Amino acid sequence: MARLQVMITSTRPGRVGLPVGRWFEQRARAHGGFGEVELADLLELALPFMDEPNHPRLRQYTHQHTKDWSARVEAADAFALVVPEYNYGMPATLKNAIDFLHAEWHYKPVGFVSYGGVSAGTRSVQMAKQVLTTLRMFTVAEAVSIPFVTQFIDDEGGVRANEVMEQAADAMLAELLRVSDALKVLR
Repeated sequence: MARLQVMITSTRPGRVGLPVGRWFEQRARAHGGFGEVELADLLELALPFMDEPNHPRLRQYTHQHTKDWSARVEAADAFALVVPEYNYGMPATLKNAIDFLHAEWHYKPVGFVSYGGVSAGTRSVQMAKQVLTTLRMFTVAEAVSIPFVTQFIDDEGGVRANEVMEQAADAMLAELLRVSDALKVLR
């Protein structure tokens, strides 16, 4: 059974990425297609700014945090990135987490759960796609795009998803699973 990693990429205080990520993780578990769903929070991971002396392509990691991150990414068969939009782009924490590794990303599908204001984080997604396709990742067309995200955050800090969000999540999960299975031979 395929393993999905749901990655929360914002580390800002007061971030809404945490409840959005937890909502999507629950949706992925309820979907039932993945044998395992892992939540990876970049705030908890606390990767420093790229500090490895060797190019990631060599996989000669010197720091334990990189070795641990490598093992988590290597174990995943598919990714769902929960991304905000910062000044028309992806958060630096996401770019940094990506750049720590190389081969671990290859031939794995990635979908996006983006959020923000009027653009719903879609400009961030477009920036991230350029980076991820260079790493031989396959970005699926299906996505969850949440405009004016704060309207979906309830008083307890959870997400009140609407039908459109739920349908988009289910479609993206189904496609991630299909593509993960298809790319397995290349991994």
